[in-house]
Amino acid sequence: MHIVKRKKGKQEYYYLQISQRKKGKVINKEVYLGKTIPKDIEKIKESLEQEQIKELSQKLEQIKENFQSEWKKFPKLIQEKELAQLAITFTYNTNAIEGSTITLEETREIIEEQIAPNKSLKEIKETEAHAKIFLEMLQKKETITNTLILYWHKEIFGQTKEDIAGKYRDYLVRVGNYRAPDWQEVQDLMNKLLGRIKEEQNPVEHAARIHYQFEKIHPFGDGNGRIGRLLINYILWHNGYPMLIIEYKKRKSYYKALTKDEEAFVKYFLRRYLAIHKKRTIS
Repeated sequence: MHIVKRKKGKQEYYYLQISQRKKGKVINKEVYLGKTIPKDIEKIKESLEQEQIKELSQKLEQIKENFQSEWKKFPKLIQEKELAQLAITFTYNTNAIEGSTITLEETREIIEEQIAPNKSLKEIKETEAHAKIFLEMLQKKETITNTLILYWHKEIFGQTKEDIAGKYRDYLVRVGNYRAPDWQEVQDLMNKLLGRIKEEQNPVEHAARIHYQFEKIHPFGDGNGRIGRLLINYILWHNGYPMLIIEYKKRKSYYKALTKDEEAFVKYFLRRYLAIHKKRTIS
């Protein structure tokens, strides 16, 4: 949202330009301000921002309602099959983002048929363990605590990264040019994050903020991305919203968004979520 000045003849006119994304395209909407910038411009901006928030909240609520309506129509057996397919897709993408060479079809064979591809044992074990924890996470609604997060990490990496599995780091780490907080701050930062998880706000925005903050804390020596993406879907699923899978092929925009500030990441996240579930915003 920014002010644009246009000149017609000798006279200048001011407009407030608002960028909105609709059907995958950026559309600029303009509000005429007058020949001078109003003194209450900040109030005008705030009012328009509130309108945008209200519109966004309505879309997200619509996504939830339509998803729940669809989901309840499925017999239990079909629901289980749907979740099994989600486990395959989510496991493939989240592991591929972190460098796994196991393909989507190989992930399916490992999980559904217990057929091991000609890939490293480490990758195979992490694939099996991740799918197991993903399904377990969806089936049990538990309070998110340090104990639960450490359990997820230990279960996924216990056979492949025994020295760090299920433990918050006690050393410094860097992620590209980003230096994570000192290890002595990790426990306190995680306690504060877990306190924020209990706050009430729209679950989709909440999932984005918690994921961003978790990744910035970077509490583990390795596996932060995978645990962080589990957190996203734990929050969404147990609040009745359809899940969000960060696709491997979209990883560059995801990584780029994580290098920006929290508000920029939240905007990225909401755009992706609305784009993926746009069919559910149509009544």
